[in-house]
Amino acid sequence: MSRKAPRPAPEAAALPPGGVDTHAHLDGDRYADPLHVLERARACGVSAVGNVFLGPAAYAADHARFRVPGVFFLLGIHPHEADQATPDALAAMEAAFREDGRLRAVGEIGLDYHYDFHPRAVQQEALCRQLELALRLDVPVVIHSREAEDDTLAILERMGLTHRPVLWHCFGLGADWAAEIVRRGWILSIPGPVTFPKNHALRAAVAGLPPDSFVLETDCPYLAPEPYRGQRNEPALLVFTAREVARLRGEDPALVWRRCGATARRFFGIQEEPSAEGGK
Repeated sequence: MSRKAPRPAPEAAALPPGGVDTHAHLDGDRYADPLHVLERARACGVSAVGNVFLGPAAYAADHARFRVPGVFFLLGIHPHEADQATPDALAAMEAAFREDGRLRAVGEIGLDYHYDFHPRAVQQEALCRQLELALRLDVPVVIHSREAEDDTLAILERMGLTHRPVLWHCFGLGADWAAEIVRRGWILSIPGPVTFPKNHALRAAVAGLPPDSFVLETDCPYLAPEPYRGQRNEPALLVFTAREVARLRGEDPALVWRRCGATARRFFGIQEEPSAEGGK
């Protein structure tokens, strides 16, 4: 019986410093030692990681643990918890953004019609209220949209977000939808499933994207790329996504890595190394 070849360590696929994982979920109890996870990512060339806090309670409970170099924050109420977008919660979010310079975007927010954990009207109201907050704060928006693209697009346009900083998190659609997003001045975040050989539509879309229209993400602990598919994801594995994106585009991996990192820094307004204090 043949034995499977061992998976290559991410360190063996490391890229130069400067990579950015735009979307990670390291807080809570997902990782026994998230700071060690961040150290491993840095050894692979990931210089910055955006940790996504799903709601003001999650942020309040855990943000102090991640005030280390190379970590910036996102904060938003996910559509799965749309009923929690109360006036008090939104006020807490606004206060956090005004006090903490590490908070760089409202997200992930949006619509999820795949699970429909809440009525669609409730999801849409939560999205609109958080878009209003982002506009008031003048910060970028990170969108979660699953089987809800038409409504998401309509709300973003109605709220005046065209040609404002909007990032389409965990993009998994084809070239037509990619073009619709890019022509509105928004960018796409490419996750690990782009490495799956049968993910034909996404792979074709990524191959044809304008160079500065996309960034990279893990969405860890979910959606690990090949050759770690089905395992717990982490920022260090972003190098495998970057290398496959480069192969699909016929480009040098280090070039894609640096360019995506630069695009992410422009979008979030972060420097190479966020300070440990992170104040405004």
